[in-house]
Amino acid sequence: MCGFCGEIRFDDRPIDLGALNAINQSMQPRGPDGSGMVQQARIALGHRRLSIIDLSTHASQPMVDSELGLTVAFNGCIYNYKQLRTELEALGYRFFSHGDTEVVLKAFHAWGTNCVHRFQGMFAFAVAERDNGRLTLVRDRLGIKPLYFAELPGALRFASTLPALLAGGGIDTDLDAVALHHYMHFHAVVPAPYTILRGVRKLPPASMRVIEADGTSREQIYWTPRFETQPEERDYSFQDWQDLVLQALRTAVQRRLVADVDVGVLLSGGLDSSLIVGLLAEQGQSGLNTFSVGFESVGDEAGDEFQYSDIIAKHYGTTHHKIHVDSASRLLPNLPGCIQAMAEPMVSHDAIGFYLLSQEVAKHVKVVQSGQGADEVFAGYHWYPPLAADSGPDTDAAAEYARVFCDRDHQEYLRAVHPRLHGNDHSRDFIREHFAMAGADAAVDKALRIDQLIMLVDDPVKRVDNMTMAWGLEARVPFLDHELVELAARIPAEHKLCDEGKCVLKAVGRRVIPSQVIDRPKGYFPVPALKYPRGEVLDMMRDTVLSQRARERRLFQTDYVEELLAAPEQHITPLRGSKLWQVALLELWLQQQGI
Repeated sequence: MCGFCGEIRFDDRPIDLGALNAINQSMQPRGPDGSGMVQQARIALGHRRLSIIDLSTHASQPMVDSELGLTVAFNGCIYNYKQLRTELEALGYRFFSHGDTEVVLKAFHAWGTNCVHRFQGMFAFAVAERDNGRLTLVRDRLGIKPLYFAELPGALRFASTLPALLAGGGIDTDLDAVALHHYMHFHAVVPAPYTILRGVRKLPPASMRVIEADGTSREQIYWTPRFETQPEERDYSFQDWQDLVLQALRTAVQRRLVADVDVGVLLSGGLDSSLIVGLLAEQGQSGLNTFSVGFESVGDEAGDEFQYSDIIAKHYGTTHHKIHVDSASRLLPNLPGCIQAMAEPMVSHDAIGFYLLSQEVAKHVKVVQSGQGADEVFAGYHWYPPLAADSGPDTDAAAEYARVFCDRDHQEYLRAVHPRLHGNDHSRDFIREHFAMAGADAAVDKALRIDQLIMLVDDPVKRVDNMTMAWGLEARVPFLDHELVELAARIPAEHKLCDEGKCVLKAVGRRVIPSQVIDRPKGYFPVPALKYPRGEVLDMMRDTVLSQRARERRLFQTDYVEELLAAPEQHITPLRGSKLWQVALLELWLQQQGI
């Protein structure tokens, strides 16, 4: 896990190494263990290193192989790098390091861009070819690792975070009207290639962009799961699917132990993270470090689930760490740092939870496994069963999904933002287009696909990456092992939707972990102080949205803002988020970035 950046020029002007160095230095939290920069002709790469595999300087980046004429900057982890190395050695390749970065470099030389099909892991990387001046940018299948870029006059600049690109200057920071519509409708999810800023784009998951020396480029998607059972699987029983899921989960968890440092677990006390702990214990891990965070309650809404994480910690004898956050002493003082860590504004309340939890975790370990993705992969959310129940020929599945997922309808959006930002109903158009794509026939499968390939990438996964990397911590997500995701997509929907959702995963869980953490009301990472703002938290939001900078920005209409301020607890989205926090967060993020 690291951060990298770079620039390729298509004219005779020199690369601004000062700007690139500023970009690289801004990512220091992502890679506190080392830095480097390499320029070859019209391409320069920079890198910040977090040492996880091969802690020696032999694995420093950017990594140059003069014999092959390649330079790579890489972020992530290739879990099967040892097997690939053996295969490459059989082909005659010689290695000077013992990590996965050099395997990426050699694999690219051996198999070209097809090397991505051999990688098991999370990754974003850039490969520069010395002899032809070509640059290739690649992002992993589920978008676990980020990659942003900006087109500048005569050049393309890229980095692991959006704020890093801003540090280099020269970026168009006007708001993108399409992205703003998504932010306000789609739970702050802005689908690639858009970002909230007009001058910055992001590489979509499972895609690669090949840029030639003359500036021409081509982009392709190299992986898409298909939501259909294979012919040989159509007679499988529920027990058969359980066995396959358990086997795939064991493999996914085992893969993510690959490290030359200790690996811990973020333990919420729910099924997903508890299952990871149980499988690690099953594989002989002892003295495991586990970590939980909780917040003060607001009214009747509880702010922690320690009672469940305690069950798992006690059952498996883990070394358990709990932190409790109250809004006065920790939440408010740490919000600026949390927002600064956001590559894009992320409205989910639990971003601050992951931020503070990661701060504590980083004192003990450098790598953790986390349960993100299980709900999107195994149908754990409340909007899936109704889509399966109402799946007749006259059902508008896209409209039903939007009704339960979208934060606002288009009419409310027009009341919320300044008229200069009005336009089409971009978010619902996007949902309809995605639901119409081939590869998923049932309405529930269409919803699972958009959640896995779009929502998951730019909400839970980005949140975990940003908040952990703010403290130099690597988070690994076994439920997003691409082979497990492919398997889950083939499982008939009824095996996922029964038992109030995640049926097959719950059945697997009962074979591994205590049932108390399975047969319980579904929980989430609650931060009541942001959902129902009162006192100092409400004062902070009011000061933000009524500030001189907010008024000068003319982003939101005054009447709408006053409406939210008058009764913030009444303006809650279908996904139980605060509309006031969504408005305040965007303004806070823009101010943090100096925009």
